[in-house]
Amino acid sequence: MKAVFLDRDGTIGGTGGGIHPYEFSMYDFSPRAIKSLNDLGIKVFLFTNQTRVGRGYFTEEELIKGFENMKEDLIEHSAFLDDIFYCPHKPDDGCECQKPKIGLLLKAQRKYNLNLKDYYVIGDTGESDMLAASQAATKKVLVKTGWGESSLTKYRGRWIDVEPDYIAENLTDAVRWISHDLLNT
Repeated sequence: MKAVFLDRDGTIGGTGGGIHPYEFSMYDFSPRAIKSLNDLGIKVFLFTNQTRVGRGYFTEEELIKGFENMKEDLIEHSAFLDDIFYCPHKPDDGCECQKPKIGLLLKAQRKYNLNLKDYYVIGDTGESDMLAASQAATKKVLVKTGWGESSLTKYRGRWIDVEPDYIAENLTDAVRWISHDLLNT
């Protein structure tokens, strides 16, 4: 079983920075891209650091309500997420789930009996999304939306030893590449 892990902020919507869950909106193309993954029979998981919960900017209940709103928006486009994995901790809490650590990926692996080598990680930040994907030995797709451009330029030194398998313009381009990659594997 193949699985795609999508970062939220900057990958499927928002600006790349933390945003209140009620203010988050997906890019226009994201529901269609997620539906394409659904149609391919690929498990689609959201995995996201939400440190603003731990830092008191909003509650975990508000975060979950925001996720529910996003899932309702996806349903309107006949798309869906198979599950959501998030880290609500502050950066200095020392948890195992905050990217670039791979606790969220391992949790999904256990829950769905997945093989890490069959994962794709799509994200906009090199120093969290791509490092996590590298540590888990998954395929790495960096999108240029959100913080993607600055991850490739200004902040490239923070993850210099990791090369994405593909650099995509956006989520639609990333899904197109994954579809092609699956056909050639």
